This record gives sequence, structure tokens and C-alpha cells, in this order.
Amino acid sequence: QVQLVESGGGLVQAGGSLRLSCAASGVTFSAYNMGWFRQAPGKEREFVSTISWAGGRTDYSDSVKSRFTIFRDNTKNTVYLQMGSLKPEDTAVYYCAAGVAQGRQPTAQYWGQGTQVTVSS
Repeated sequence: QVQLVESGGGLVQAGGSLRLSCAASGVTFSAYNMGWFRQAPGKEREFVSTISWAGGRTDYSDSVKSRFTIFRDNTKNTVYLQMGSLKPEDTAVYYCAAGVAQGRQPTAQYWGQGTQVTVSS
């Protein structure tokens, strides 16, 4: 049974930082491209960042580039999203995904349950 469990969300003031983690089980983690997506109330799920199976390639949405960093530890079956200079518009539920599709569409083989990030102004 595949499980992706996110953690690290919470309430933070604008300008602050958070690190999200996503621990995978039930999959050969190192074989999967991983990604983070987010969904704000009343909006569609959107691309945030992806990382290739070995970590050599990363991609970021324009809205988070230079503020967020994605990285993975295949020895721990975990992918991370380091978020800095947070803005109120970053407020959303953040979802971890495994086996993300090419491109930036919110399509993946597996999804986590999501973790809430709230940035206060």
C-alpha cells in the first residue's frame, strides 16, 4: 500500500520560513519523480515544484522560484520543500505527489493527504 505522508505545515508570519516533508512508503521511492502542488480555497490545484528521481533536475513555478527549494533524500524515502520569504498568497494546502507527469499539470500516480500552510500578513 502506497502512502505519502506530509508534515511541517502550520501558521507563519509573512517573510517567515517553513520546511515541508513528505515521507513515502510502499513504493520504490528512488524510481519516482516527485512533486509538490498546492490548492488554495476556491482555486484549482497548481504546480509548485518537481524533482527528478535522482534529484538532478528541478523545476519551479514562477511564483515560488528563488524562494522555495525542493530536495530529496532517497536513503530516507523523503522529499522536502524548503519555503522562504513566505507571502500570504502562499496560503494553501500543499500536496506531495509521486510519479508526477511531464510538464506542470497536477497529474500523478500517488498523492498525499495534504498539509495546511497559512501565512499571515
